[in-house]
Amino acid sequence: MLNKRVLAIHLPQFHSIPENDEWWGEGFTEWTNTKKEKPRFKGHNQPHTPYAKEYYDLSDLNSLKRQVELAKQYGLSGFCFYHYWFEGKLLLEKPIENLLKDKTIDFPFCLSWANENWTRRWDGKDKEVLIGQKHSLEDDSKHIEYLLKFFKDKRYIKVDNKPVLLIYRPELIKQVKDTIHLWNEKAKRAGFSGVYFINMESTPKSKGNGLKEDGFDAAMDFQPNWGNLPRSRKQSRLSRGLKRYLGIPYRSTYHIDRVMSYEEYVDNEKFNFQKNPYKTYPTVVPSWDNSARRKTKAFIFHGSTPKLYGKWLDFVLKKFKPYSEEENFVFINAWNEWAEGNHIEPCEKWGYKYLEETKQIIKINELHEFN
Repeated sequence: MLNKRVLAIHLPQFHSIPENDEWWGEGFTEWTNTKKEKPRFKGHNQPHTPYAKEYYDLSDLNSLKRQVELAKQYGLSGFCFYHYWFEGKLLLEKPIENLLKDKTIDFPFCLSWANENWTRRWDGKDKEVLIGQKHSLEDDSKHIEYLLKFFKDKRYIKVDNKPVLLIYRPELIKQVKDTIHLWNEKAKRAGFSGVYFINMESTPKSKGNGLKEDGFDAAMDFQPNWGNLPRSRKQSRLSRGLKRYLGIPYRSTYHIDRVMSYEEYVDNEKFNFQKNPYKTYPTVVPSWDNSARRKTKAFIFHGSTPKLYGKWLDFVLKKFKPYSEEENFVFINAWNEWAEGNHIEPCEKWGYKYLEETKQIIKINELHEFN
């Protein structure tokens, strides 16, 4: 058995909620924008369509059960679900609440608190706040009481009797050291040895971030790494010259979006692998293309394939040395970020190939470790 646990990040926004109905239109889910996107240049893989056009609804427990069965079948060790809490206000909580209630779903899981403002960032309007995130110790006390019911579940992923909790943007929490201390104390009173905190390092500002002095146990090398992107591709000189000659405005996607080579990006990340002076769990991203969420200024990895993803996952599994028997996480971002073109769930273009690569690479590395 592989001595590493491969966890996939899981997005729950595949069921309608009143808040999204109000903000985005009735019936809005992650599928809404995913379905609408069209190719912006030759060879652009859009729209991302689920296999057999299975636009599932995660408020239906059977959809989650189907995902779990697929994940288990193809070698994953668990899911890391995004969790949304705003001063006691929960959003998109139904899938994990359903999971908690149904003990027959035998699959490890943990949570990642997406602790930033809920804005219109997904369609490029970062400053339009829909629901704000106001951090306070009083709210932290209520929040940990809610989280404890998940921590107490036997399926919840732990390290040395510490429930694993990822925090998406810890730099936004001014009193983060006090928050971590409070939550550790509350967890100890509940019978745990504390909480195992992972800084997701999702932005350049969150990297390092006083990791040990704030009380974090480790970091996650969130992918894509926005501070290490390759140069954007440009439209060919011939194409630009032809447009000038014909009087056509120069407004190609190479001008309004950022199109980058996936293969070049992966090579960069391999070169920079595990250079942090503190515990860092590696992550691989199968692709990235958030053009479904952005009319302009989209980030697009061009040329991603299951084989290239598999080679990166293989590299990571071979190179990563667990810090202890239970400190052995490798993350995949993501299981189902469809509107960001970032998923290993089966799709119409590739079928089950991303999952097949995942399973094959995990098996290869099991044999490698055994020998």
